Amino acid sequence: MSDLLAISGAPIFDGERWHENAALLVEFGHVSAIVVAHQIPGNAERVVLEGGSVVPGFVDLQVNGGGGVLFNNDPSLEAIRTICAAHAQFGTTALLPTLITDTPEVNERAIAAGAQAASAGVPGFFGLHLEGPHLAVARKGTHDPSLIRPMTSADLARLQAAVTLLPYLICTVAAETVTPEQIAALAEAGVTVSIGHSDADYATASRAFAAGATMATHLFNAMSQLGHREPGVVGATLMHGAVFAGLIADGIHVHPAAISVALRGKAGPGRIFLVTDAMSQTGTDLRTLTLNGRTIYRADGALRLADGTLAGADLDMIDAVRFMHSEIGVAWEEALRMASLYPAEAIGAEAEHGHLRPGAVASFVHLSASREVMATWINGTEQYRA
Repeated sequence: MSDLLAISGAPIFDGERWHENAALLVEFGHVSAIVVAHQIPGNAERVVLEGGSVVPGFVDLQVNGGGGVLFNNDPSLEAIRTICAAHAQFGTTALLPTLITDTPEVNERAIAAGAQAASAGVPGFFGLHLEGPHLAVARKGTHDPSLIRPMTSADLARLQAAVTLLPYLICTVAAETVTPEQIAALAEAGVTVSIGHSDADYATASRAFAAGATMATHLFNAMSQLGHREPGVVGATLMHGAVFAGLIADGIHVHPAAISVALRGKAGPGRIFLVTDAMSQTGTDLRTLTLNGRTIYRADGALRLADGTLAGADLDMIDAVRFMHSEIGVAWEEALRMASLYPAEAIGAEAEHGHLRPGAVASFVHLSASREVMATWINGTEQYRA
């Protein structure tokens, strides 16, 4: 088998522009070039696709589960393997398994599993997202309020140590329950600090962003809203240009009109990017799930607790991309960037991820003419084929 792979037979989107009648050259797991088809080297192993398109692999920074596994219920290496494989079916080539508010013991197990996954090179594993437990009870969402607690010095030290074991680490905290000094210490250690599940006012959220928080978790959901006299966390997120924001684009978590307004109103260079917030149902026909001893019901495109509270999303990344294009009117190329380049930029991974320019990790997706996922490659190796 050759160390050089040539993918041809479909237009290639490199993250910025399209290449027609071209071939994607992959060497040692990275993109070496995009060349016109007749320039494919003779020693290359050829894969000829039958139309459709080749696009950068999707990067999902908030994934609670998949393949029948919920990370909170099983924070293990095998669970991470299962979750990553489940999402590869939908074009995701890099993801952060996400642990929502839980006990310190479960947090430690999750970090240990993440370190094992990093060492083992699990395809698609990109790090961890610890969503809680240092949140605001007033904006708890589906998080168990009995497990929400302030950040201690031991918690801070655990996170500072964890980031050295993982490719990337996001920690979601509430702006009013974690101090600017704690946020600054996390950011200095290399943790991406995200503000979420927060009822903070605009000034408090702004102080958190000034201290080093650079992200907002699922914009609009579980945070203080944009008011004309008190702009809240939503207003602070849109105003602060350095801040990126995840968005659950299913038409249920956020109204399409609110999505459109946010896209027009977001100050740059920080961008709004797509997340699935998926639970264990992804890639399965499960109708009920369990989280912290509570049943989650899957119906009508949503996941809810018995009282109607949204509990994650019944969403995969290719559906989110199609939603942004068909329902919001975002250009197809921009919708693809929202699922690839922008989340990579949000965690500082854009040098090698989120695009297919030379030097990038060769993680990409073959889409059919109807924009269904036909095959997924991660680090130059095919991981899924329909």
